[in-house]
Amino acid sequence: GSDKFSIYPSIGRVLKKFNTGVHIKTAGTTWLEEIIGLAEAGNEGLAIAKEIYRNAFQRFEELSKPYATVIDIDSTKLPDPAQVAKWDGAAFADTLRHEKTNPRYNPSFRQLLHVGYKIAAEMKERYLAALTEFEDVIARNVTQNIFERHIKPIFMI
Repeated sequence: GSDKFSIYPSIGRVLKKFNTGVHIKTAGTTWLEEIIGLAEAGNEGLAIAKEIYRNAFQRFEELSKPYATVIDIDSTKLPDPAQVAKWDGAAFADTLRHEKTNPRYNPSFRQLLHVGYKIAAEMKERYLAALTEFEDVIARNVTQNIFERHIKPIFMI
């Protein structure tokens, strides 16, 4: 989980000591950065991000059941989709982005969207077209997350 960041510097020292490498799994966080990028893009991107949340909220039990042993979603802390529908892209992104110092950050919101990737898959071409249309803002988020939060702390200590 996200507590892995605290051990990244130690991992980096061990990798250097033994002159070896490591595989960094970032698929889940990359998916979340895609949604953040869509929200920040506004318009159709934000509409898709909100739709994914609304559907994930409605299908909470179905989506979370396979991950019940590894997630900790407090359903009382999930915002109502009607409230989320009124948010701008910055509010959505701030609530989702893993920045514990941001007062808007909501770990339960993040975890629900983390397991909600199935919703995007069901959107098929609409979701894929949005990834293409808003590639610049999505790529910026994905690159920043992978480089700053994963690669730098391990390999550039």
